[in-house]
Amino acid sequence: MNFRTNINSVQNFVRGVMWVVCFALLAVFPLGPLAVLSNSLFQTPWMLAVPALLFNMWLAGIVSGIFFILPEWERIVILRLGKFESVRGPGFFVIPPFIYSVAAVVDTRIEVHQVEATATLTRDNVPTKVTAAVEFRVEDPKKSTLDVQNYRLSVTWLSTEALKNTIGSLDLKDLLSERDQIAAKLKEQIDEGAAVYGIDVKAVRITDIDTPASLVEELAMIARTRRSSEAKQIQADAEVMVARKIAEASTILDSSKDGMRLRELQTLAEISKETGNMVIVYPYGDRNGQEIANGRAGSTHLAAK
Repeated sequence: MNFRTNINSVQNFVRGVMWVVCFALLAVFPLGPLAVLSNSLFQTPWMLAVPALLFNMWLAGIVSGIFFILPEWERIVILRLGKFESVRGPGFFVIPPFIYSVAAVVDTRIEVHQVEATATLTRDNVPTKVTAAVEFRVEDPKKSTLDVQNYRLSVTWLSTEALKNTIGSLDLKDLLSERDQIAAKLKEQIDEGAAVYGIDVKAVRITDIDTPASLVEELAMIARTRRSSEAKQIQADAEVMVARKIAEASTILDSSKDGMRLRELQTLAEISKETGNMVIVYPYGDRNGQEIANGRAGSTHLAAK
């Protein structure tokens, strides 16, 4: 707003100076012929002074109004006898009066407008409200002025229709989980329609999706159940894999007696690492070894009591 005010101040100053200069020149030179004409028609030579003064003010206003100063982000659409002539700006330029006219002054900066799709049914018949922000700018000032009466209203209408159609083609869970993909598709749809009006859509962002609280809780419960089911499935797959590996190992060890013996010794070594455990190894069927083991086990049991 401050930039625009400064530009207007400069333009108004230039026009004010030109109005004063033009009025002063017209006040001096045209009064001579008017005075001669008044002497021949009227007894009082200054009867045309008031009409001449009004005429000078009107003509000075027209001359001063031909000067324009536009900022960097504005363009002006010029018509010549009602037909398109050119697009001018930015900077300082002059537009002659009467034949040329200004159709519109167009702002080419990026604008952000909010659009809403209220009480729209998704594909699974869930009423929802979606709010999106659309960023766009005028790419062709000629089309945005001559081909459409109000390009902002047209872009807003296109965005609202595209948003409603997109909501109706999606389930609620997809709408909640795929915001970025949906926004990208919306941008393509809106940009294609707005290009006819000379508008370039820069981005579309879905800012809010309003759904019933009970439905959100149901979706959360479904998601929790699905995650629990997936965890059990992963655990079951792991157990199957372990069982297969154990079966393969058993087959390999069963085919080699030395391998089975080494596996037994490895198991004994692992058991002996635990604190407070004692392992007594003796040949299978050896009574002395069995008596020693039983006696040791009995003494350990008494000590524990």
